[in-house]
Amino acid sequence: MTSPSTLAPVLFVSHGAPTFAMEPGTLGPLLTTLGQQLQGITAVLVVSPHWQTRGVQVMASAAPETVYDFGGFPKALYSLRYPAPGAPAIAAKVQRVLADAGWPATLDARRGLDHVAWVPLRHLLPAANIPVFQVSLPHGLDTAAALRLGQALAPLRAQGVLVLASGSTTHNLYEFRQAHSAAADYAVEFTHWIRQAVTGNAVDQLVDYRRLAPHAERAHPSEEHYLPLLVAMGAHHADEAPTVIDGGMTHGVLSMESYAWGLPTSTH
Repeated sequence: MTSPSTLAPVLFVSHGAPTFAMEPGTLGPLLTTLGQQLQGITAVLVVSPHWQTRGVQVMASAAPETVYDFGGFPKALYSLRYPAPGAPAIAAKVQRVLADAGWPATLDARRGLDHVAWVPLRHLLPAANIPVFQVSLPHGLDTAAALRLGQALAPLRAQGVLVLASGSTTHNLYEFRQAHSAAADYAVEFTHWIRQAVTGNAVDQLVDYRRLAPHAERAHPSEEHYLPLLVAMGAHHADEAPTVIDGGMTHGVLSMESYAWGLPTSTH
């Protein structure tokens, strides 16, 4: 059996608004410090709610473009690039791993890196010198299936592939556009509940959060930004204690709370 200490880490990162690329806030420097201590990473596999497809798809681009999948933000944001190489050989291996686990997948050799991938990676790995590729979320995925998808990806960690599940601890875009300043009580309460469930490894509660968590439907009017957390829960080893990365709250309603499993001891 592979020891947890030999596995590449798993991260769940709240990516916030696209402006996180230029406004690092509290979370950005924490990710940069964490990234400086990562060693032996062969590639970064990003699961993104901004890439939803019919069935699972795996990015196989050799040189993925930086995709600006957002509108109405400062012009400077559209000039940023994250020129990391792709990982077509590893992507083909991931396709086989997924198929063996009951997730038939296809390769996409033209897909670029959406902002849910490149924005947090600008902070985590600013040199952009480690290959990056993405795995899509299939349409119709629920929390239990997202957990199983993470479990299917878990074996890749033994090959040095860091699993980066990029989502959002809270994600109510209607309220985000209302430009709150103070942290909304419901977002704080929901984040606190999530932290307790993650640190207690209460997987069943996280799967059933819609019924159990306070303000769940307000925190996530739709589920696609919550599902990456379940992917991360599925990819981590049972005896890996999570590290809480307290990124605070931005725009009053976007919790930047993030988590990591399998970090080197010096990063805890």
